[in-house]
Amino acid sequence: MNEPQLKKGIQSWPERERPRELLLSQGAQRLSDAQLVAILLRIGRPDSSAVDVALDLLTRLKGLRGLANRSLQELCVVPGIGPAKAAQILAAVELGKRALAIPLTAGLRIHHSQDIYQHYYPLLRDLRHEVFKALLLDAKHGLIRDVTVSEGSLTVSIVHPREVFNLAVRESAAAVIFVHNHPSGDPQPSEEDHALTRRLMAAGEILGIRVLDHIVIGDGRYVSFADEGFLVSPATTLDL
Repeated sequence: MNEPQLKKGIQSWPERERPRELLLSQGAQRLSDAQLVAILLRIGRPDSSAVDVALDLLTRLKGLRGLANRSLQELCVVPGIGPAKAAQILAAVELGKRALAIPLTAGLRIHHSQDIYQHYYPLLRDLRHEVFKALLLDAKHGLIRDVTVSEGSLTVSIVHPREVFNLAVRESAAAVIFVHNHPSGDPQPSEEDHALTRRLMAAGEILGIRVLDHIVIGDGRYVSFADEGFLVSPATTLDL
């Protein structure tokens, strides 16, 4: 005689053990990582509950931090996770990053490199490629807006002064601050970073747009060219 098939779905669990009911009765902080992810997934797969699928996902990605830098395609490799569930996870991760980022609003005056780091660190720290951003500032160093200039590979981001300063001129910016991340986690500027900064400063001098800083973000720390005294007046001979 065949044994009855065991139901593994969360709906077969006692209510007091279901992740959503636990969250409602005890608060989100009492749930495990897998239980929280299971709430996002809502349902599991035929042979496993949503918690089982969440555990599988977190094991493969080595914890919650592994969710932060994965593509939709990478998440969908896990059995039981399709495009819809992967999109829900990515949306939750992005909301978490934005919640941690200190807002940079138009008109905000930039006073210190730490202010910029605290905004961009949650957004850039887990990326596996370099992103180069420019903050466009008015004459009083108030933020006009920030723009993404380039997104590169694991080791290099291609940035041309013409692209950067075309944006600055269109927005009537008086000054700029540059920000980019190092996927390696080490924010120490490379020789390429120094060379690029010199080229950007030279372009800015020609156009009358000051380069106030270049901030490199790593894992839990950053380097500010201005704070470190790396910003020196370059020769202004430059092929734009």
